Amino acid sequence: MRLGSAVAITFALILAACAGPNDPGVRYVGSFSWQMDQPWFGGLSGLELDDDGLGLLVLTDKAHLLNATLQRDGDQITGVTAGQSRHLKSSAGKTLGGRILDAEGLAVMPDGSVCISFEGVHRVACYPHPDAPAEPLPRPAAFRNMSPNGSLEALAVDPLGRLYTLPEEDRNPDGTIPVFRWANGRWSQPFSLPARGKFLPVGADFGPDGQFYLLERSFGGIGFRTRVRRWQITQAGPQAEQTLLTTGLGAHDNLEGLSVWRDDQDRIRLTMVADDNFNSIQRTELVEYALTE
Repeated sequence: MRLGSAVAITFALILAACAGPNDPGVRYVGSFSWQMDQPWFGGLSGLELDDDGLGLLVLTDKAHLLNATLQRDGDQITGVTAGQSRHLKSSAGKTLGGRILDAEGLAVMPDGSVCISFEGVHRVACYPHPDAPAEPLPRPAAFRNMSPNGSLEALAVDPLGRLYTLPEEDRNPDGTIPVFRWANGRWSQPFSLPARGKFLPVGADFGPDGQFYLLERSFGGIGFRTRVRRWQITQAGPQAEQTLLTTGLGAHDNLEGLSVWRDDQDRIRLTMVADDNFNSIQRTELVEYALTE
């Protein structure tokens, strides 16, 4: 084991053991460093796992979508078998490039289609299948003036098939995080979430318990911190906020994508992926925690 990996695991174990007394128990499960000898591989910003925790769909910043299968030994990820990679297309059927390229959030819809949120040109587009031209959703006025590199990082779909997205940096006048929902052919802003500390939203998912999970990161100059919060989403808005996980500086790399699922021990599992920014001093890693309460 590399020294850096050992330090990261030690950090994570200590911090998981120090979860607040009013928070659900959380246990660090493990990390897996993923490498592929492909020029497009890196910058992983979104992921979705199948219900069995083995099938994997990941999205890169450069708009590549990759199917893969995880190998596991008990709880631990021991390998990844890559499947087909596809470079996503524009609505005109051309390979994405330039300022419309920056793909960030990933959601698999109930009908199997895939929706993706983008920075650069702030938008959400859906794909009936990965080789199809994009079907962009209408862009509301609120999307048009978002921060160039701090907009729609997170994307999630709820059990009713409604899409939710939220920006990394942009805030409401009162400092809260705006959440936008696509339902019945239109965008709305049904609620906002409290911003706490220096953490910024980068990934989201609805878990098998129906709750909304938010992955956040904070950069400390020499490394990253990670936080995961969750809410019950009700007609009255988000309720029962819980902080599930807060790591120390450098415990993991730049975790940006989140998938929440239930394992064969009936535990809620948080699987996250790190964006290495195509930087040789960073690493692509899959990180897992399990809720024990």
